[in-house]
Amino acid sequence: MSFEFFLGSLEIGLIYAIVSLGVFISFRLLDFPDLTADASFPLGGAICGLCLYLGINPWLATFFGTVGGCIAGIMTGWLYVRLNILQLLSSIIVMIGLYSINLRILGLGKYLNDEMDTWVGSPNLPLLSTNTIFSPFINEDATNQYIVQPLLVFIFVIAIWFLLNAFLNTQKGLALRATGTNQRMAKAQGIATGRMVILGMAISNGLIALGGSLFIQTQGSADITIGVGTIVIGLASIILGESIFSAKRMWAITLSVIFGSILYRLFIAIALGNELLKDIGIGSEDLNLITAILVVLALVLPKQLKKWKSKRGKSA
Repeated sequence: MSFEFFLGSLEIGLIYAIVSLGVFISFRLLDFPDLTADASFPLGGAICGLCLYLGINPWLATFFGTVGGCIAGIMTGWLYVRLNILQLLSSIIVMIGLYSINLRILGLGKYLNDEMDTWVGSPNLPLLSTNTIFSPFINEDATNQYIVQPLLVFIFVIAIWFLLNAFLNTQKGLALRATGTNQRMAKAQGIATGRMVILGMAISNGLIALGGSLFIQTQGSADITIGVGTIVIGLASIILGESIFSAKRMWAITLSVIFGSILYRLFIAIALGNELLKDIGIGSEDLNLITAILVVLALVLPKQLKKWKSKRGKSA
């Protein structure tokens, strides 16, 4: 594996670390099975890509993409809290609706630039000639691109990790955690659990959409398919991180999620770049299969290791 390939994998792992933190809020803190992630990730990318295509400031475009994800999370939470639709079904409804909306957003740029006569949906939007948040730091010959992009994304991850932990230790953050732990008990303590669920879903999908906004800026295009498997990647990172780095304090748990995402992408890179696996026909099209195997191993191996240790202790 070349150094450039390693840095590229590290960069994607850091981007998905932000996504995994968002998934962690919904699945772990709120106990909310949220499939909106598969749509809010490309939603953030589509909104950010549209803004970049129209020449809007990249930082503002990234912010708009994040806000779009927050709105998607609010819609999922609202369907569950106000309309009493099941959690999983609420997220599926929003995910399905956002697919069409994402297509429309991706097709809006060419229509506004008078490149098309009618506003129709598009599966992708090219961004190779647009400015991104990375552009001011990259040389004209792009020789430092492989170092600059991971470094800036790393700064994003550290900032988000710090802010998230600071929020979770505030009164609202503790109320959100209490809502996910025992909603009935939290309600009895005077916590507005419905508002906490909606707030948590907004933060969760906002982080996921932020990941999508950063992802399209590193890839040079916004595409409708980038959201496929987002929730699986997020859960795989969480499971992997918690299995390898067992922790009890919240700051350590969220840090383990970040490490889990980075390790997950490195494992994927190693698997896809392994010559032996290439010789037997394993390629990039087997990415989801490799993901499934990694999730199973992350779930099974820690339990088997504990059993082996306990048996070894008894025999000794």
